[in-house]
Amino acid sequence: MGSTGTVLRELRGAQKSSKGVSLYSRYLNRPAGRLIAAGAYRVGLTPNQVTLVSAAFTFTAVAGVALAEPSWWLAAAVYAGLAVGFAFDSADGQLARLTGRGGPDGEWLDHVVDCAKMILVHTAVLISFHRFGGLSGDAWLLLPLGFLFVAVLTFCAGLLREQLGKAAAREAPAPAGATAPVSRVRAVALLPADYGVFCLVFLLLGAPAVFRAGYAVLAAVHALFLVAFLAKWFRELKALRAG
Repeated sequence: MGSTGTVLRELRGAQKSSKGVSLYSRYLNRPAGRLIAAGAYRVGLTPNQVTLVSAAFTFTAVAGVALAEPSWWLAAAVYAGLAVGFAFDSADGQLARLTGRGGPDGEWLDHVVDCAKMILVHTAVLISFHRFGGLSGDAWLLLPLGFLFVAVLTFCAGLLREQLGKAAAREAPAPAGATAPVSRVRAVALLPADYGVFCLVFLLLGAPAVFRAGYAVLAAVHALFLVAFLAKWFRELKALRAG
């Protein structure tokens, strides 16, 4: 087992492409995940164990949203739990690539945890609105339901796009060519859709009305991204059929 510095250098060489990745994930979450992956490697954790640690941080934070009355200390604790859970979520894949111990079971577990996270975080917001929100009307309860719909549909459609694209590539491999450069403009534009940026809105939990406003803005932005992503993915899959 090499030194931590050696492990970090190997991890840097085992990164996924930065194409389609926002600045937050590229410069904050992935480096944090790299440090966690190096530590996990040093203590002998498996990628699946790292995934479960990610789930523990995330689901504890989500439970806090649903069960505790909003306050500034809760806001800090929830954000910390979600952000650390997201970093561990990045670390499991990096550790799998480093050790060669990844497999269908690990990919399946990672996707199951991600899906549960998306469902539960918006469900927790709905419960918090109902229990502690002091809402002016029940229509506010539709907001987390709508955000939940957008999040799950984006996740499922994106996963299907990835898997169907891989299947098409196996049947008719794309011709070799130069890799398209990573666009910084695209990386900035994708920031509002990044889960790490979404986590930041929970820092507003201490002011429920401000939190609702920030959450509503993000819900609208994610809905716009969903429309754009669906159109893009459909065109890409249609082009694969035509090819």
